[in-house]
Order: sequence, then structure tokens, then C-alpha cells
Amino acid sequence: MVALGESMVTFLPSRPGRLADVPSFERGIGGAESNVACVLASAGHRTRWVSRVGADGFGDHLVEAVTSYGVDTSAVRRDPERPTGIYFRTAGDRATDAHEVAYYRAGSAASAMAVDTVDLDAVRSGRVLHLSGITAALSGDCLALLRELTAPRPGRPLVSFDVNHRVHLWQGQEAGAVLLDLARGSDLVFVGEDEAEAAWGVTGGPAAVRAALPEPAALVVKQGERGATFFDGDTAAFVPSLHVDVVAPVGAGDAFAAGFLSATLRGLPARERLRHGHLTAAAALTVPGDLAAPCARADADRLAALDDRAWETLRLGPGWTEAVAWADEEVRTP
Repeated sequence: MVALGESMVTFLPSRPGRLADVPSFERGIGGAESNVACVLASAGHRTRWVSRVGADGFGDHLVEAVTSYGVDTSAVRRDPERPTGIYFRTAGDRATDAHEVAYYRAGSAASAMAVDTVDLDAVRSGRVLHLSGITAALSGDCLALLRELTAPRPGRPLVSFDVNHRVHLWQGQEAGAVLLDLARGSDLVFVGEDEAEAAWGVTGGPAAVRAALPEPAALVVKQGERGATFFDGDTAAFVPSLHVDVVAPVGAGDAFAAGFLSATLRGLPARERLRHGHLTAAAALTVPGDLAAPCARADADRLAALDDRAWETLRLGPGWTEAVAWADEEVRTP
């Protein structure tokens, strides 16, 4: 799997509170596409991340950190003129008014990604190419690159596209038409119900989203705490979300995509793809940062194979991915 997009150095607060009041931060990494690549590599898949970073210390850290997950970073280019993007965030839930994020990414090295500044052969070298709408918002060159990668082309990899509608990135630009056009050119699309309403004015649930987006062969509509629906052609499958004791609600969407893609690469059926997506999201929700290693494949397969009642009563909390020797009775206990 190849993922293309910007990754940034993230600064995570040492305690809850306003950015003005937090005295110190811990350094991490974050980026929708590189997150997916890192999780898939942790799950045993061959992955490559393609991007641009600055010729600076933060760029060094990003490349080293992503490489440490087992991701091929040989196609990441260094830009001596532009910096690596960074951002700071508060510890609170991003859905509340108290949540703050301070981005320092304008003019970043990644915003200079273009058809002639990335290695297109490396980008197209995998079975799956994973993209997101975040990249389209970074610059006109980035948008042109995504249009090139989602254009019909003989022998292109399966194009996976996560809409990732981030309103603040578009700065008043019309995002809806752009994101819809890119989604229509993709083979597999991930989109939240809330995103579909905000970007395209689509209401009425997953069926309405599918009606508005019939072109992709596969579509995953994420429904928050309720679950997710997968459309494979005209066939729909729904799997409810897990009960999770949330530590930090960041990175779950990327993790869901990684889990779903892992199961897709393995040729698993629809229900198992969705369940692996939920399990990998649960791993991200139960750690403080954006990235969490998934549980061992054998354990994930066993959990994904639970009967419906056991699945719906399963509850996961911090540290659950390390509990690799659960008894059958334990995973069936609410």
C-alpha cells in the first residue's frame, strides 16, 4: 500500500487546559495518510509513504519516526526552501468548544507536492494508493496532483480516498465540489455522515450518501458511535461500533481506514472488513496520541469472528491490544 500526503510534527499537551495554560508538550507525529501507512505496516503489510518535508530537524524526526514503523520512506523528498509543518493541540475532545488546534503549516514543504515534484512511479507502485481530501486543500499544485492520481488510467492501483473534510483548511474556498469530484474518481471512498452533510448537503443516512456517490465501486459511510455501512456495488453491510473507554478521540478515522484496508488486502468479506476497521479504531481511541499499534492479527481475527451478541457487548479500554491471551469467556463479557 502506498500513501501520499502531509505529515506534521505534533505537540501533545502534558495536561488538560487551554493552549495558553499548558506548560509543556510531548512531541509526536500526525498525518492522515502516514498514519494509515504506519498502522498497516504494524499489521504486517508492505507500505510506502510519499511526501515532502523540510530539510530541518522536524523533517528528520518525521522520516525517522515513520520509518521506525516499518514504512518505506525512500520516496520522501527534502525541501531546503520550505519548512516541515507542525501543530499543537489541547487534550480535550475535538468535538467540544474548548478544543484548540494551532497549525503552523502554511507554505510547508508538503504544500509544494505537485505532479513534477513527487516520484509518480513510486506513488503508483502498490496494490492500493491511499489519498485524502486534506492534500487537496494544501495548494493548487497539490489539488492538481490528486486530480492526476484519481484520473482514469490503465493499470492504476486501487485508489482509496478518505474525504477528510477539514473546514479550516479550505479558508473560504468551495470544498464540496472538489471533494465530490475526487471521490467520484476513486475506487474506494471513506466518508462520515457528518462530512457528507457539511460538504455536499446530503442527509438521510448511508443510502442517501450512496445515491449521491454511485461511481466508486466501494463506499464506506462512517456513522460515528452507531457504526459504519459498507456498500460493495449495490450490496450494503452494517456493523455497529464497539463500546470503547476513550482516552483521546484523535486518529480513529485513519485507524479505521487502515483496519478496513488491511482486511481488504487480505480478501476478507464485508462484515470482517468493517469489524477490523472498528477494532483498529478502538486501538487509536484508547491511547493519547494519533497512532496506536493494532492488536496481533490472530487476536483481531478472533474478535472479528465473534457472534453478533458477543460483538455488541464487547467493551475495550486502555491496554486492550496487549491482552493477547484472553479466554473466550472474557471477550464475551460486557
